[in-house]
Amino acid sequence: MLMPKRVKHRKQFRGSMAGKISRGNKITYGEFGLVATEPCWIKSNQIEAARVALTRYTKREGQVWIKIFPDKPVTAKPAETRMGSGK
Repeated sequence: MLMPKRVKHRKQFRGSMAGKISRGNKITYGEFGLVATEPCWIKSNQIEAARVALTRYTKREGQVWIKIFPDKPVTAKPAETRMGSGK
């Protein structure tokens, strides 16, 4: 699965997903493309599942380009855990 080799900081601010994108939403390679219908963070296993599904459907005849990379570390506390207790 895709993962950064090393990162400067272990955690990142989440930021906002407001508005529509204007960069990177045109097809630059090939003839077809996948488009997201709603804003969401995409994990590396979702990218890998899409890649596997595409290569199986095309019977490995076509070429697949992946233009996104999962470089935002998203962390969350487990369910039913009290807040705090950082160290």
